Amino acid sequence: MIGKLAWKNLWFKPLNTVLSLVLLTASVAIISLLILLQEQFEKQFSSNIDGVDLVIGAQGSPLQLILSAVYQVDAPTGNISYKEAQVWMNHPFVETAIPLAFGDNYRGFRIVGTTPDYLEKYTAKVETGKIFEKDFEVVVGSEIAKKLNLKVGDTFFGTHGDSQEGDVHEDFPYVVTGIASPTGKVVDNLILSTVESVWAVHGDHGHDHEGHVHDENCNHDHDEVDENPAHGEEGHVHEEGDEHDHEEENEITAVLIKFKSKMGIISWPRMIAQNTKMQAALPAIEINRLFSLFGFGLQALEYLAYGIMLISGISIFIALYNRLKERKYEFALMRVSGASRIQLLVLVLFESLLLCIVGFLFGTIVGRLALWIISSTTDEQFKMAFDPFIILWEKEGILFLVTIFVGILAALLPAIKAYTLNISKTLSNA
Repeated sequence: MIGKLAWKNLWFKPLNTVLSLVLLTASVAIISLLILLQEQFEKQFSSNIDGVDLVIGAQGSPLQLILSAVYQVDAPTGNISYKEAQVWMNHPFVETAIPLAFGDNYRGFRIVGTTPDYLEKYTAKVETGKIFEKDFEVVVGSEIAKKLNLKVGDTFFGTHGDSQEGDVHEDFPYVVTGIASPTGKVVDNLILSTVESVWAVHGDHGHDHEGHVHDENCNHDHDEVDENPAHGEEGHVHEEGDEHDHEEENEITAVLIKFKSKMGIISWPRMIAQNTKMQAALPAIEINRLFSLFGFGLQALEYLAYGIMLISGISIFIALYNRLKERKYEFALMRVSGASRIQLLVLVLFESLLLCIVGFLFGTIVGRLALWIISSTTDEQFKMAFDPFIILWEKEGILFLVTIFVGILAALLPAIKAYTLNISKTLSNA
């Protein structure tokens, strides 16, 4: 009975109710969105960084190196010499060293040259098929297999660079030999092959072109100069020298290092910077810096949302207080008809709480809808998706209690006024 009466009273002046409801919905939606976004963002970043103590790569921005090598969401800072990197990869301090070589993509998904250790790092298993063993064999992440409907045995051609509109390497078909199990991590959106596959597409291809030019020069010399075995041997030596130089010039993009001893974390960044043309970035430091910047923006938005909720509470208070003046005769008649003071107090409080509960429900729905829109954008551009249907009981429970508290606070004074209403005086002035 009280609930039905409270609901009808709320819509006696629909404009006031709608205004309060919109403000409350907006504040809850913003806070709910921030809670879900921050929780999942930090969880994804933290889970992907597990098992990586140090990242070695080309000199540049340390944060860019971490984002490109660990999270695959930025362009790399450049390439480094594989021979030079091996000196550090084979150091006694190192437990695991995973090389990464970038260069191509397939329909926007990055093709990464690496080793099977990369799958193990993310606890990913080959769910269907087998691990890559030969050049141009690939294991496809679970999300890519689902989105592009790739199966074991399918073939495709890589596109140069990170853009889908780059040059297609039609001479180098990749063969899908395995589909990785879903992990919820960055590996789900990657195509993994051997490092040699990347070298074959970019390094050896350029070398073949140089060899072709060299052959043309030899033919030209052959027309002008008599056959000379010595000359042929020199040409042969020159070609072998080219291949040897090319092997020495093999490059990779980055190396993910996990140490046996944490001493390397302290000393290696300075040592590598001083003795090589590479840099060593610490993921923990760079991601904490990113979180501090990201968290500052989220905190500012959260303060804004709570400000909107406060304005919503003031709006509810004004609406109830003004309505109380118009309804004092109604309350007096209710008292005469047998209603107690407590029932009047509960009625006013219930009106406010009902409005807050509806606003909270609408706000959580709108917040999740906004997260779904954000997720579709980030998934397309950065291959990072968020789950709008996850429920964070503790944090969202606190948000619900705060919303209820605002409703009670807004209705407290009008409810006390209704409780202390003087029946005889009110009716005598009617």
